[in-house]
Amino acid sequence: DVPAGQWYTQAVAWAAQNGIVNGVGNNKFDPDARITREQLAAVLYRYAGKVGMDVTARADLKLFPDAGSVSAYATDALSWCVANGIVNGTSITTFSPNANVTREQMAAILYRYAQHKKYNTAASSGLNGFTDHASVSGYAAASLEWAVAEKLVNGSNGKLMPTGNATRAQVAAILHRFVENVATT
Repeated sequence: DVPAGQWYTQAVAWAAQNGIVNGVGNNKFDPDARITREQLAAVLYRYAGKVGMDVTARADLKLFPDAGSVSAYATDALSWCVANGIVNGTSITTFSPNANVTREQMAAILYRYAQHKKYNTAASSGLNGFTDHASVSGYAAASLEWAVAEKLVNGSNGKLMPTGNATRAQVAAILHRFVENVATT
């Protein structure tokens, strides 16, 4: 279900070949499916392990009443992400593991991951070139400015769509660009 020649074809192939973004079963990737917070945490956790990062730190997810809804496959990943400040709760008492990740949340999470890895996150690009720049949440502005400057997020038809849900193909493409543009510098 990943046709040749799509904007995401190479990135999905890279992510699947490296075991970073797994398929959904039956030899399918489901590139247009939305990705949840726990799924994105699992993707980053697998990537971190593949690049030899210490993934043993853990946080007590019981601080969040909805932590009981975390899938078994994502428990270690979310615990590691929380312990390292990569993924925060959606509020002081809510984690929302099964909520869809927005594009601005994805940028913020990847930005915090880059900071955790001590990569240079000083790059910044204005967002005024995107017609929907005013809809970027305050917490995500610096993250999106960095992601645009590093060419991780390109937008579509002149829009960032910051509150739109991120898809599996977008996550694969952005992480692939992250590896090419940020992690190698």
